Amino acid sequence: MIMTLKLKNWLTVALLSGLGGFATASTVEKSGTAPEATAAEAELSFRDIPYLEKAFIDVAPARRKDGLKVGKLGADGGNKDKILKLAQEITDGQHGKFDSMLIAHRGKLLFESYYLRGRVNLPHPQASATKAYTGFALGRTIQLGYLSMADLDKPLVSFLKDLDPTKFIDGAEKITLNQALTMRSGIRISDEQEEEFEKNPSQLNGQSYVQAYLEHSAPISQESQSFLYQNDPMLVMQVIEAVVPGTAEAFIKNELLDKMGITTYGWRTDVSGLTTSGAGSSMTSRNMLKWGILAKNKGQWNGEQLIPEAFVAHATSRIFYTGDEDFHYGGKDTSNQGYGYYWWSADLKHGNKSYFTVSAQGGWGQFIILVEELDLMVVFTAHDNDTPYLQITAERILPAFIE
Repeated sequence: MIMTLKLKNWLTVALLSGLGGFATASTVEKSGTAPEATAAEAELSFRDIPYLEKAFIDVAPARRKDGLKVGKLGADGGNKDKILKLAQEITDGQHGKFDSMLIAHRGKLLFESYYLRGRVNLPHPQASATKAYTGFALGRTIQLGYLSMADLDKPLVSFLKDLDPTKFIDGAEKITLNQALTMRSGIRISDEQEEEFEKNPSQLNGQSYVQAYLEHSAPISQESQSFLYQNDPMLVMQVIEAVVPGTAEAFIKNELLDKMGITTYGWRTDVSGLTTSGAGSSMTSRNMLKWGILAKNKGQWNGEQLIPEAFVAHATSRIFYTGDEDFHYGGKDTSNQGYGYYWWSADLKHGNKSYFTVSAQGGWGQFIILVEELDLMVVFTAHDNDTPYLQITAERILPAFIE
């Protein structure tokens, strides 16, 4: 497990009143310090973190020596009253179980708030948002020359030398990295076979995990290589492990997290012994914002190209439409759901205009939302799978930066 927690210099948390302090929040730009997890709380599972007694709402986020630029909501963009009204409603529980909401505009963090289990220094569990980080890790291998953009269209198994191709199901050689990055590997594992895997986890160590999938899947065909939200990121992480010096875990830490100043995080390992790929990381809300900045800046961090611009362009584009029948966390003002390299896309409507939006998404509420046309970024963390996070962004946050 990768886990580093820097929990020190404990401060008395001064929190803005969740109910009676809204009027005060609209007239002051600072109210105490952001809530921090205690050392004891940091040892708890996320579900055991006690709720904050009061929400913390800040329209002038503090500099925390974490590399993020900060500004003031209103003075540096955005309608302060509109955002504070939404924050108050979140505080009152009108929109589900939020843990944080951060808003950045034109490269500056302008608004920062924490609710319920949210803490500024506590990594929040990341479900499928982890996929976006995994994809960017593969992009880093390309930037450093361990792979090339052309390799994305080569058979994925060609990079995994410990496999036995004589036992593959038909069509295994058809799976490319590009297809694994877009959830179109074509692998189809039955529920019964998944249960068998769970009974014998020791047989899935290392590349044996891939071998098992390519032996027990239904045959790969053009029909099966359609979008299906499944375990394809595992294939990508296996390739990272195979092509980089050392381990994928060390590579991600040294070549991405350290370079972005992300030191407070968690990242579990999966049954293969490799770093998890589809879920299982933990990031603070501010560090989630850093992943968004990396995407917004087309793979650059502080002037250094960490990920090829071409890779980021694919990751954050609408390579194909997934359809609106099962729209994730949308509503009346969201449409045209699509997918890139583990980033979702959608059009968010305000008035007569729609704004193309990409987002890293995790079940139960982890979002990094980018609206390039408005130079706007929104981070949500929560523990509620019924909240329409993208609809809230369209209906309540976009107007604050348009009107």
